Amino acid sequence: LVGLSLAAIWLAGCGTACAQQPEGSPSSPPASAPAATAEAPVTEAAPAPDNPAATTTAASTPAGSAAAASTPPAVDSRRAFFALGVGIVTVLGLIIVAKTNAFLALITAAILVSLLAPGDEAIKITRVAEAFGRSAGSIGIVIALAAVIGKCMLDSGAADRIVRAFVRLFGERRASVALVGSGFVLAVPVFFDTVFYLLVPLARSLHRRTGKAYLQYVLAIAAGGAITHTLVPPTPGPLTMASNLNFDVGLMILIGLIVAAPAALAGLVFAVVADRLMPTPMRQIGSEPEPEPLSDHELPPLWESLLPVILPVILISGNTIVQAILAGYKGPSASGTVAEIPAWLALANGTMSILGNANMALLLSTVIALATVYRQRDLSLKELGIVMETSLMSGGVIILITAAGGAFGAMLGEAKVGDAIRLAFADKAASGMGLILLGFGVAALFKIAQGSSTVAMITTSGMLAPVVAAGQAGFHPVYLATAIGAGSLVGSWMNDSGFWIFAKMGGLTEIEALKSWTILLLVLAAVSLAMTCLLVVVWPYPLGIK
Repeated sequence: LVGLSLAAIWLAGCGTACAQQPEGSPSSPPASAPAATAEAPVTEAAPAPDNPAATTTAASTPAGSAAAASTPPAVDSRRAFFALGVGIVTVLGLIIVAKTNAFLALITAAILVSLLAPGDEAIKITRVAEAFGRSAGSIGIVIALAAVIGKCMLDSGAADRIVRAFVRLFGERRASVALVGSGFVLAVPVFFDTVFYLLVPLARSLHRRTGKAYLQYVLAIAAGGAITHTLVPPTPGPLTMASNLNFDVGLMILIGLIVAAPAALAGLVFAVVADRLMPTPMRQIGSEPEPEPLSDHELPPLWESLLPVILPVILISGNTIVQAILAGYKGPSASGTVAEIPAWLALANGTMSILGNANMALLLSTVIALATVYRQRDLSLKELGIVMETSLMSGGVIILITAAGGAFGAMLGEAKVGDAIRLAFADKAASGMGLILLGFGVAALFKIAQGSSTVAMITTSGMLAPVVAAGQAGFHPVYLATAIGAGSLVGSWMNDSGFWIFAKMGGLTEIEALKSWTILLLVLAAVSLAMTCLLVVVWPYPLGIK
C-alpha cells in the first residue's frame, strides 16, 4: 500500500513537471536558463558556485530579474521523491523488520535523506544535529514536565479522584459517559497507555457490580483517551505538529478540543452499539488478585486533583486569546491609522506572554502535582526525587523519539519534498480540502505501515510543512494538524502498541480487538476529519489568526 502510494505520487510529480515545461514549447525559457536553475537549487545561501556565470546572466537582464522574482524555485521532483522513498523505507524497515528502536530508525533516516538532499557535503550531517536540537528545544521541556505531572497524578491518587467524580456525576447507569469523560480529561497530561492502565480496573469493578456492558466500558475509556492523545497537547504528536507547522500551541489545544469532543461522543455511541452486537465476557488477567482501590479519604480533593490539568490549559489558551486581541491593534484601521494599545492589554500581554508560555504553564502545574503527591503520600524528599527521576527517564525516551522525528521532517524539507508534493498536486492539494485529505491520507499510510500514531503525526507534518509555509492553504495550518491527527488513528492493528494494550489489559482476544478497537479508531478518525472539514468552511481562521 505504501509502495503504490509513493509510486502514484512520484508519477504525479513527473507528470506535473512535464506538463509545466513541455520540451520544445514556444513559451519555455531558453535551454540554458533552466539548466542553470536546476543545477543550483534556490536556498537562503548565495548562488551555487558551480555555475555562477549562468546565474549572473539570467539575473542581469530585466526579463531574468522578473522571472527570478515571479517564479518559484525549481524543484527536482524525481530526486525529492527518491529521498522521500529512501526515508520511508528506512524508517519502516528498521522499525518493522529489524525491530529497531524508533529513535535510531528516525535519526538514521534523517541522515540518509540529508545525504540525498541538495547542499554542501560539509553541512549534510551537521544540519541533522541542528534540526534535532531545534526540535528538542521546542518540545523537550514540555514533554518532560508532562511526564512528571502524569506520574504524580497517578501516585497521589489525583487521577483516581477525577474518575470517581465523573462516576458520581453521571451515576452507574451512565458509567460509560463517566469513563469516556475521564479518559478525555486524563489523556491531556497523561499518556494513553497510562490512562488505560488506570481506568481498566474501574471498568472491571463496574462490570462486577452491573454484570453487563464490559466491552462498552473499555471502549469508552479507549475513545476518550485515544482522541485527546492525538489532538490535544502536551502529548508529543500534537505538540510537535504545532512546532513543525509553525503555529501557537494554545490554538492547537483550543481547536483540538473542539474537534475531539464530537469524535469522543461518536466513539461512545459506537461503544454502545458494539457491546450489543458482540457482548464480550470479562476474563481474568494474570494470576495475581486485583488490588483493592483506595478509600476516598486517602485521595486528594477534587479541585487539587484537577488543577494540574486545568491550569496549563487556561494559561496557554489565555495567552492565545490575548495575542489574537493584540493582533487587531497592530495593523492599520479602516482610516489608515494604527490604534493605540490600551494599558490593560499591554499589561495582559506582558503577563500572559510569561505565564501562558507552554514551558512556564507546565512548570507551574508540575510544582502543584509534586506538592500534592508529597503531601498526600507523606514522602521524604529522597522518595520525591525518585518519583521525579522515574518519570523523567520515561519522558526522556519520548523526547529522543520526537526530536528525531522532527529532524527527519526537517531533512525532508531540505530535500524539497514539500515543494515536490505541492507541484505534483498543484491543482488538487495545494490548497483547500485537497490539502486536508492529503494530510489525512499520508498520516493513515504511515500509521498502517509502522503502527505509531506519534511517528505518523511527526513525519507527515514535517513532510507537508513546506506546503503550508508557501501560504497557499486558504485556512489556518491548525486544521491540517487535526486532519493529520485524525489520519494517524486509521488502521491500528498488530503493529500498534495501543492495540496490544487494549487487548491484553482488557482481556480481549486479537480478533475481538480487531472488531472493536480498530473500528473504534476508524470512527474517531472519520468524525475528526468531518469536523475538521466543517471548521475549515465555517471558521477558516480561528480567532482571526492567519
